[in-house]
Amino acid sequence: MLPRLEYIKQARIRLGITQRKLASLTNVSTSMINQIESGRCKPSYDTARRIFEILGSLEGKTSMKAGDICSRLLITVQKEERLHKAIDMMRRNSISQLPVLDGSKVVGILTEDGLAKIMVEKVELKDTPVSRVMESPPPLVDVSTPAKALVPLVRFTKCILVSEKGNLVGIVTITDTLKMVE
Repeated sequence: MLPRLEYIKQARIRLGITQRKLASLTNVSTSMINQIESGRCKPSYDTARRIFEILGSLEGKTSMKAGDICSRLLITVQKEERLHKAIDMMRRNSISQLPVLDGSKVVGILTEDGLAKIMVEKVELKDTPVSRVMESPPPLVDVSTPAKALVPLVRFTKCILVSEKGNLVGIVTITDTLKMVE
């Protein structure tokens, strides 16, 4: 089943292409595109399918990916590091989440919220290893993951780690998702 024909004009405008350009990409006349968009003409199923396929492929090429919006300055801490050093790193770099690694493998996350909970419990933090207070690791996505798919996830998890060819390359926070608005 195809989307409604009204979406053709919306998608074309969102992509910033003219009726003439869409017509040339789909092998349909500019006049036909104009008539479809204005509701004066209903295309055949094959023509409509071809138009939606082209629009879909263009959206895939132009839409932002996780690699486009992630912060590539990734600061991490090893799980055996002492908590006071990790907290100092967070303060110095003005960050609220700190991925925890075991070698190069992500094993957890240290967050301001998690630290606040521990401080309320009055746990002695100075020489505590990070591994004792870290939370479960955040989701890990590939750089090619559509950025729009990350918004609901980051609202729930507070951050998402981004990898490329198996290597950790960045982090996406709620603030990073605002880059999609720019």
